Amino acid sequence: MLEVNGITKSFGGLKAVDGVSLSVKQGSLVSLIGPNGAGKTTFFALITGFHRPDGGTVQFDGKNIMGAKPSDIAQAGMVRTFQIVQPFAGQTVRENIAVGAHLRHASRRDALDRAAEVAEKVGLGDRLDMDAASLTVAGRKRLEVARALATDPKLVLFDEVLAGLNPSEIRDVIPVIRAVRDSGVTILLIEHVMQAVMQLSEYTWVLNQGRLIAEGPPRAVAADKAVIEAYLGPGMAARLSAQAKKEPAHA
Repeated sequence: MLEVNGITKSFGGLKAVDGVSLSVKQGSLVSLIGPNGAGKTTFFALITGFHRPDGGTVQFDGKNIMGAKPSDIAQAGMVRTFQIVQPFAGQTVRENIAVGAHLRHASRRDALDRAAEVAEKVGLGDRLDMDAASLTVAGRKRLEVARALATDPKLVLFDEVLAGLNPSEIRDVIPVIRAVRDSGVTILLIEHVMQAVMQLSEYTWVLNQGRLIAEGPPRAVAADKAVIEAYLGPGMAARLSAQAKKEPAHA
């Protein structure tokens, strides 16, 4: 469904994304992880048209989308969420979600009806007429998911939809994400919450300093030496490794 080959982007002398390639199959739920500043959100911006790549190719659903506008890419069926959720001021939850629904529904009534359907799926059905600005952080995260789903996408790129949530809220949102995939929507997510990556993701890529350093099933990737060093630094990784070797084996 999504084929990214050698995509590159520099900002001045900084190479934010350096020759990244990955392939997302239709119907899958996969993830992109890495430490802060690794280039993950820039990668999302590149493949959804918010930044123009310096090189490489991006194909979605069999078509070249390099240089396409974000609106055209959304129309084709690929949409993204954003780390910082900003509801449209002075509008209800229903009206916020309807903004996304208008991509497919010209009629305001149809868009509002679609918004209500999506709200039920993400657990906002009882808050449709609330001012969206009054939602909690967890509610705003669900709203961001709902606005993306209201566009009737084929592929959704979730950018840290669990960031800022407490453990209980994370447990509540994980089934929502799984249900999105089960409804037929393909998902590529950026996530720092490893609990969610382990529970949800079938396959993961690890980005560090703009380059892919590992890929595979999440549990195998989490044990990769290069990944541990990227997150903790070589010194801490070495100390943990030495400590593990000293600990007695349990029967």
